[in-house]
Amino acid sequence: MRLGVLDVGSNTVHLLVVDAHPGARPLPAYSHKTELRLAEHMSDSGAITTKGAEKLKQLVAEALEISEDKGCQQMLAFATSAIREASNGDAVLQSVAAETGVQLTVLSGEQEARITFLAVRRWYGWSARRLLVFDIGGGSLEIATGLDEVPDIALSLPLGAGRLTRTWFSADPPPAEEIRALRRHIRAEIARDAGQVLRFGTPDQVVGTSKTFRQLARVCGAAPSSEGPYVRRTMQRAVLGQWLPKLAAMSSAERAQLPGVSQARAPQLLAGAMVAEATMDLFDVTEIEVCPWALREGLILRHLDTMA
Repeated sequence: MRLGVLDVGSNTVHLLVVDAHPGARPLPAYSHKTELRLAEHMSDSGAITTKGAEKLKQLVAEALEISEDKGCQQMLAFATSAIREASNGDAVLQSVAAETGVQLTVLSGEQEARITFLAVRRWYGWSARRLLVFDIGGGSLEIATGLDEVPDIALSLPLGAGRLTRTWFSADPPPAEEIRALRRHIRAEIARDAGQVLRFGTPDQVVGTSKTFRQLARVCGAAPSSEGPYVRRTMQRAVLGQWLPKLAAMSSAERAQLPGVSQARAPQLLAGAMVAEATMDLFDVTEIEVCPWALREGLILRHLDTMA
């Protein structure tokens, strides 16, 4: 069957169309992504603005039309941290449903971590043994570890690359004192919860998912996306550490010239790199492998499991 997966994140509204059947890997058929930066459409009170809500409805309606044009029999629609944390999130969701007919399911941070972990487990299989999975999104950092398809523990920390860029940096490039302050904050937040994960033992494989890790790995020398999803892509902590001061000295426009870095994501690449480096350091990880599957694929796989 052909499925549409609509992901309303902190940065983008992304529709992924896949051909999927129980027992088979989902095959991407079409992808449509629009920059929304919903987290930037927030009032001082933490509510999504009228302009932001109207733009969201427009993009959801557009995605629904595209999914129908592409022959989707069903669309799985979900939202993550931006709507989850908005003070008027429920009202916005009701408005979207009333005008478009699309019911957006809001995932908790823990659900994000668990579903992403499922996708990574299915990609690498049982031979990977204990997995430790990191996912840096626009609004949050998800961490999960386990031996099975359900992780032993799944955490979500408010350390998304977009969130940190907006909150901590006042200039482009940011002043050294702001970078130091953010570094302290990131490490304190991760260290507070690291013990809950580490008590389950040393991982056999450490994996990073989603756009931030893909872009950082590319900057650090990994193969480009044009070589396909089956090329092994890794990132060494030492190499990332060498890049950090370079990224800190660059403007967003200069970062956008780096291989694999999009103009839209360039402003938050530094904060994402700081979270990635701190995570690898505090969990004593020297190398991380980048998985092409993440939250969207996990939702598809979970949905197919219910049909089997």
